[in-house]
Amino acid sequence: QVDPKDYTFSGLKDETVGRLPGKVAGQQFIIQDCENCSIYIFDHSATITIDDCVNCRIFLGPIKGSVFFRDCKDCKCIVACQQFRTRDCRKLEVFLCCATQPIIESSTGMKFGCFQYYYPELALQFKDAGLSIFNNTWSNIHDFTPVSGENNWGLLPENAVVQDYVPLPSCEELKAVRISTDAMRSIIPVTRGQRQKNSDESCLAVFFAGDYTTANARKLIDEMTGKGFQLVQTKEVSMKAEDAHRVFQHCASEFIPLLEKGPVVALEFNGDGAVEGCQSTINDVFSGTKVFVSESKASASQDVDNFYNFADMQMGM
Repeated sequence: QVDPKDYTFSGLKDETVGRLPGKVAGQQFIIQDCENCSIYIFDHSATITIDDCVNCRIFLGPIKGSVFFRDCKDCKCIVACQQFRTRDCRKLEVFLCCATQPIIESSTGMKFGCFQYYYPELALQFKDAGLSIFNNTWSNIHDFTPVSGENNWGLLPENAVVQDYVPLPSCEELKAVRISTDAMRSIIPVTRGQRQKNSDESCLAVFFAGDYTTANARKLIDEMTGKGFQLVQTKEVSMKAEDAHRVFQHCASEFIPLLEKGPVVALEFNGDGAVEGCQSTINDVFSGTKVFVSESKASASQDVDNFYNFADMQMGM
């Protein structure tokens, strides 16, 4: 029998509280009426509602469904979820991983950054919550109630340091979780999202399903960012033959047989020389792996548009 008390933080003030990995195990969780608290859910959950919280620091591990903030103000959060919504909130700063377009309603002073966090159990929690680490639309915010001439949301500074917003837990019990907030170690690849691109050259790389798809995609990200290129966006999505013709065009036929194994993982890199940099890295590092890479700077921007237009339709964006 599930006791709701075990899945609720209510009416707390000036406290540090949390749940260790394995303690929530996919249940729903409620956080309400908390003031100046540090709250850490180091596990996956079904849904989470956060109501009437003021001046709190909140970490929420992977949420299979939705997270809903209502009537909260001055909170700093790190959140991974399928759906993200706020209503009647003021001044929330959120490092977000969200599989669908985040929605704000009657909310002001909202700031968003890309989720960056690591602890050893986190990768499996994403799997248990049915979330892909490559599907993160953190910066593509939909404001349900826009006010003419005003902007209710913006992006956190690019160099924002996670721990300056949500410090690591100070209480003994939660210190047992081996956390890193180093962007290089983040379970979620840190992407630029909707930020201004530095260059007019982008490159699309697509890995096909197999035992090492995730590891290969991560390796390419590390290699390319190590060379100074920027990761703009990532996507994991299933493709059919007709999609492949649209996206891969004249080289579709060599990739179509690979689509049946499962979803593809696509990466967009940006920077002068990105296409050449990506091609040479793939030739050096992934010689035995079939990877789609843009052929030239000229075709690359079309590749990126073709792929993301297809993926957005697929994801119902």
